[in-house]
Amino acid sequence: MNPTALITGASRGIGKGIATLLAQHGFDIIAVARDPEKLKYLKSDIEEKYQVKCDIFTLDISDLKAQEVWFTNNLNTLSQINLLVNNAGIAPEKRTDLLDTTPESYDKIMNTNLKGPFFLTQKIASLMIKNTNQTNSPRFSKRIIFVTSISAVTASINRGEYCISKAGLSMTAKLYATKLAEFQIPVFEIRPGIISTDMTASVKEKYDDLIFNKNLLLQKRWGTPIDVAKCVLAIAEGYFDYATGNIFEINGGFSISRL
Repeated sequence: MNPTALITGASRGIGKGIATLLAQHGFDIIAVARDPEKLKYLKSDIEEKYQVKCDIFTLDISDLKAQEVWFTNNLNTLSQINLLVNNAGIAPEKRTDLLDTTPESYDKIMNTNLKGPFFLTQKIASLMIKNTNQTNSPRFSKRIIFVTSISAVTASINRGEYCISKAGLSMTAKLYATKLAEFQIPVFEIRPGIISTDMTASVKEKYDDLIFNKNLLLQKRWGTPIDVAKCVLAIAEGYFDYATGNIFEINGGFSISRL
């Protein structure tokens, strides 16, 4: 029997990197995303390469009614979860000045990046409380991770709704860490920096200049999904179980203030 990890936004970018690395290290995967074709490819790739199970579910977590139906219909599968990784997130369709942010964009970002993960965690945490670790292996303990962003604490006035959603998700991690401590379920926040994914592809030229010419980062390279996945793996293996509520900055030194 393998431990099981549920990863949202698993079909691409950071989520795909997390799912792949955990599978490589013997975790069964429950992959949730909106793109069914990319999920099918992920499933075949993981199961063929790593001989673990990969269940896939097409779901938009921002749709709470759909989330509730999915949860109710899959209780047997979801009750096996040892690790929940709240990774799903979207950027604004168009980077817009703060004074021009629309209610439609604000609501869409907040529903996907904040409201959806909050209520999904509420459901999965309740199952985790009922289903305690039945083995002595730390890999089978229950843990929850929220993947936020440096935007949780860094103001970008051309995508304010994204920053607000990630700041809210950071507080969500703290709240769940506080609530679930009595049930021995540690909760963590991983705060990626500038990671090379399709989400950042449209601003590659800008960030290339900041990274390689303007000394934005101490480590002069883009981050990769595997950089984030390695942190998830370390948490999943139980190496940080006495650090609930902590924030892991995966950002190449971005957060160090310098003169």
